[in-house]
Amino acid sequence: MTGESETDLPPSQFVAPERVLIEMAEAGAKRACGLRAHQVLVLSVMAGGFITIGALFSTLIATGTDNEGVQRLLEGFGFSVGFFLVVLSGALLFTEVNVELPATLLGKRRDRLGLPPLRTAILKLWLLAAIGNMIGAFVLGQVIVYVSDYGAGFEALLDEVMSTKMRFQDVGGAEGFFQAVLSGVVANWLVGMAAFLATMGRTIIGKYIPVLITVMAFVAGGFLHAPANMAYLSLSQPLGYGPGWGDGLLWSVLPAAIGNIIGAFFLVALPFYIAGNRQVPDETDDGHVPA
Repeated sequence: MTGESETDLPPSQFVAPERVLIEMAEAGAKRACGLRAHQVLVLSVMAGGFITIGALFSTLIATGTDNEGVQRLLEGFGFSVGFFLVVLSGALLFTEVNVELPATLLGKRRDRLGLPPLRTAILKLWLLAAIGNMIGAFVLGQVIVYVSDYGAGFEALLDEVMSTKMRFQDVGGAEGFFQAVLSGVVANWLVGMAAFLATMGRTIIGKYIPVLITVMAFVAGGFLHAPANMAYLSLSQPLGYGPGWGDGLLWSVLPAAIGNIIGAFFLVALPFYIAGNRQVPDETDDGHVPA
């Protein structure tokens, strides 16, 4: 339609892909430099609790399902709730931080300003996020098991899920650990994209749909995600179905964390930084991109 001014056009439904990593970098810098240690710890404990709720919900709604495909679909849907609680609340999840903070460092390489102090702040945020997630998952897992009894079906499925997350222990040695790390790489490619696409969305539903799709794919694939593994471990261990804290942390949480860091950097932050390292048009306050 001719004669239509820019102000008559509807605002963009999403942030352009070229700008998403810029927004994530700015958010990472604000968190790293603007939050004190106790604030980071509180937000990361909250995130660990939310992920445990996702693990609980995913197991509850999939209990008693005979069809394996439907079971994995339900597990993915249930777990996406935990991740979306993190997104909406602004809590600090280790695997989301794995994308934000490399984006922040890559962005700072352009202007070379304040890089050494920023590196220290980012390292502190990274470590506290991981520790807080583990604390949140552990505490809430203990509380849930103490106050609830979901029956034999729930416990059997939880044991099955935990066995899947510990499968690389059966391979053993360096090869098994390497496979677990690679599984974590793929996991945070998908979870990192969930964070990326959630940042792209401008509305609640626009954020939730991509989170739902990517998290369902990650859960269905059975890939290793450090906070999720800690959540399932914290739910199963008090029931006597867990592998033990030592083996669980060594073969499930640790390699997943290593792979999650690698996957977020090399499969999300770095590719979008390289692809987006060009002139990006500025948006107006109402979300329009000038012609």
